[in-house]
Amino acid sequence: MAAIIEPRILKGFRDFLPPAEICRRNLLEKIESSFRLYGFVPIDTPALEYAEILLGKGGGETEKQIYRFEDNGGRDVALRFDLTVPFARFLAEHRAELTFPFKRYHIAKVWRGENTQRGRYREFTQCDFDIVGSDSAAADFEILHMMRNALLSISGGDVIIRINHRGIFNRFLSRLSLTEKSADILRTVDKLTKTGEEKTMQSLSELVGESKAGEILKFIGSKGGFEETLAVLTEAAGLCPETERLKYLWKFMLDCGIQDSFILDPSITRGLDYYTGVVFESFLAELPDIGSVCSGGRYDNLVGLYSKDSIPGVGASIGIDRLIAGLEAMGRLQTEKSFAVTGIAHVGNAASGSCQALADKLRENGIPCEVFPTEEKLVKQFQTAEKKGLMWLIIPDAKKPLTAPLTLRNLSKRESREGLTMEEIIRILKDA
Repeated sequence: MAAIIEPRILKGFRDFLPPAEICRRNLLEKIESSFRLYGFVPIDTPALEYAEILLGKGGGETEKQIYRFEDNGGRDVALRFDLTVPFARFLAEHRAELTFPFKRYHIAKVWRGENTQRGRYREFTQCDFDIVGSDSAAADFEILHMMRNALLSISGGDVIIRINHRGIFNRFLSRLSLTEKSADILRTVDKLTKTGEEKTMQSLSELVGESKAGEILKFIGSKGGFEETLAVLTEAAGLCPETERLKYLWKFMLDCGIQDSFILDPSITRGLDYYTGVVFESFLAELPDIGSVCSGGRYDNLVGLYSKDSIPGVGASIGIDRLIAGLEAMGRLQTEKSFAVTGIAHVGNAASGSCQALADKLRENGIPCEVFPTEEKLVKQFQTAEKKGLMWLIIPDAKKPLTAPLTLRNLSKRESREGLTMEEIIRILKDA
């Protein structure tokens, strides 16, 4: 007899039982609904791409984390590590088929071989949304506006969005004659919250020397209100289109009355090389230590990797797994065992078709219903329904299931009401 293979999964990968997956799907539906309200449309791309497509502009850390291998055809391939780089390839291939500005969303799994921790896994789902074909401050603001509203609808509490502009930081580095080292400096600064100021100072000193490292830390440590911080950044980097962009964004926030959700934070740089303009990270106000649950920025040069023509773009990505970890820690997750709220008891194989007909009447009224397929004693069916998380169980007449009066069992109260019509049951369930 062949040996039984031990059932197991890789570190950083997970199975999802129905309660967890229902929770995820409900959150994703809320997110997708938010995207659609703003006129965004869905796309999809392959999980597997040529390695050169994904590695073209990912940056040093990304190359270490990517799942890369040679397939059976001898091709150098890799699993996507995010949804933005495949989107750039998608745009280069399908540009003639799209209408710009193009507003897309993409909800799918990505893979990174990084260290696992709370809310961080090697296989996880991203929810991306982007506007491409427009370099306007209005496009930047729409992304910020939508991510704020989407997160508020999900979290049930305040969110804080920290924003910055890569261009201002790059101008500051240019004044320090550090342009050639900007990529390494940006990645070092991006790790500030993880490694702390002392280690960041040490890493920067090794890159640029202690004096300039101190100036960089002073620059990114600017604190105060949005306008106050912007004045400090303007003094350090000079008047430029980048500071003007932030002024416009601040005006738009004031116009919409949402300014309290935003903080201008010079330490926000985003580690990936393809960002060129405004960058942002979002945090749950009650649980900031879990890290950013939605981040992104402007990446005007990304599509140029795959095409002679560049297309300006701005977008963000919601990390659904980290968001769920945060909501769970705050006790804000509503767990369900089933999408159905009502069941119909099995009263004999001969009545199975009639029971489905009864269930159809519930479904036509938007009430999810599960028909039990196996003949068991009613007490056993009550227990099964409770384990499934159902609230109600309908018990038809075994001989005349479609015409005889029905019994409705309230499973939480363990009470039954007899002699009801399906119309009466529907009213009771809708009013519950």
